[in-house]
Amino acid sequence: MSLPKTIMVIGAVLIIVGFFMHFIKLGRLPGDIMIKNENTTFYFPIVTSIVVSIVLSGIFYFISRFK
Repeated sequence: MSLPKTIMVIGAVLIIVGFFMHFIKLGRLPGDIMIKNENTTFYFPIVTSIVVSIVLSGIFYFISRFK
């Protein structure tokens, strides 16, 4: 795969992930860890990370399959 194709695929994936995070609230799934104190907030989106990993694995599997 050439460099321009790779960059276009990465850009398309980022647009899709951005769409999901903005419109479907992908970053606030049940199971994401959020700790709020008086002055600080710690947020670790563990379930969101797992979902994004599964989706990206599927996308890259199909891209490599039809190469």
